[in-house]
Amino acid sequence: MAAAAGTARQEGAAPRVGLLYDQRMLAHAPALNTEKETPERLRAIWRKLAAEGVTSRCVGMRAKEAKEKYIASVHARKHVDLIRKISSKDSSDLKKTAKKFDSVYFSKGSSESAFLAAGSVIEVAEKVAAGELSSAIALVRPPGHHAEHSHPMGYCLFNNVAIAANYLLNERPDLGINKILIVDWDVHHGNGTQNMFYNDPRVLFFSVHRYGYGSFYPYEADASHVFIGDETGRGYNINVPWEHAKCGDADYVAAWDHVLLPVAEAFDPDIILLSAGFDAALGDDMGDCCITPNGYALLLTKLLGFAKGRIVMALEGGYNPESIANSVCACAKVLLGDKFTLNSPEMQPFESTWRVIQMVRDELKTYWPVLSSKLPENVSLRSTPSYIQVNFLFLFSSSWGLELGPAWSDLRLMNCALMYEMWIALFQIRLLGNLTPSSLTFHQHVMTTVAAFKPHS
Repeated sequence: MAAAAGTARQEGAAPRVGLLYDQRMLAHAPALNTEKETPERLRAIWRKLAAEGVTSRCVGMRAKEAKEKYIASVHARKHVDLIRKISSKDSSDLKKTAKKFDSVYFSKGSSESAFLAAGSVIEVAEKVAAGELSSAIALVRPPGHHAEHSHPMGYCLFNNVAIAANYLLNERPDLGINKILIVDWDVHHGNGTQNMFYNDPRVLFFSVHRYGYGSFYPYEADASHVFIGDETGRGYNINVPWEHAKCGDADYVAAWDHVLLPVAEAFDPDIILLSAGFDAALGDDMGDCCITPNGYALLLTKLLGFAKGRIVMALEGGYNPESIANSVCACAKVLLGDKFTLNSPEMQPFESTWRVIQMVRDELKTYWPVLSSKLPENVSLRSTPSYIQVNFLFLFSSSWGLELGPAWSDLRLMNCALMYEMWIALFQIRLLGNLTPSSLTFHQHVMTTVAAFKPHS
């Protein structure tokens, strides 16, 4: 199916799109080529943008380091001190320190790169909020959305988007930014960003990500749809957790049309900060999903109807150089006002996608009545590939450290829908009983629950 699309800009002058790229952020580099997050990611993007004539059409910007006080507004002082001092260590100390954290590396250029990345997102967000730019793209690294209050994580040293959001809300009230929509379309859950704004109704956080019943990085339960915020922030945290790999354009468009866009309209943000990871792109083996460059362009186009088109894209993940370059280029052209035609290899969402969307809507409808209506019926859906179901069986057992034994044959009889219902039951047992996955009590609950959900002949 092909659909024409264009930007939702005001009539008149051509959009002023900021494009920030700085070679100094290439200095953060792994000692070995075993890491996925490398400087080549930025180089590939820049080559593509230059070849397509995009760089000359944008307002070029140079990075500047964030002030420590702005970083410390969302990160613990010991965290800020660690990153500031890390590059003064010798190589053996760098490796030793990195091993204390989850999926992190350090190099001689890490300190400067991290401060530049945070400062870059502040810089472009400020200019978009002030009306100096209509939108902007910050090509930054290291990425940020996994970084927690007190520690780096998942290739992320500082949480760049969270720092920029806090800056707009608390340091620049004169800009009139009172409500921020953060959209995280990276294939991994934005755990750090979620935790930083979990109680804050000024920030609507939306993350769509692979989850796989807790078997996909960062392997945390709070990526589930039942985590919706707390205190005055209840309802302002939205997770759309995919059950499996291979989700593509149709699945993401469905999440936009039936969750994100209705809530965004009700929320009415003043600006949108986009944690733009591209590891859900077709060809990226880390995410193993299937969003095409035009799929990303369509998702971005749908967001331009909000906040007067004031969107700041901050690069997060994406580890296939060709895929990330093509996807960023497609998004840049959308911001510049180019039209495109969506030619997707599939325009039917998975049946699991429809189920997840319904569960998300049910969880949030008390807070967002616009989600109370029924989803369209008689929608053409794709069935979940059988190999994904088989893979889930392994992931289900390995991620929770379970020896399934005789329950294995019972699990094989279940379809994904039944598995998901069973998983929710187990998840609730785990939470209510405060049980660890490896505990004997929880293992007994697993055996009992599997037997209860087993299809009867």
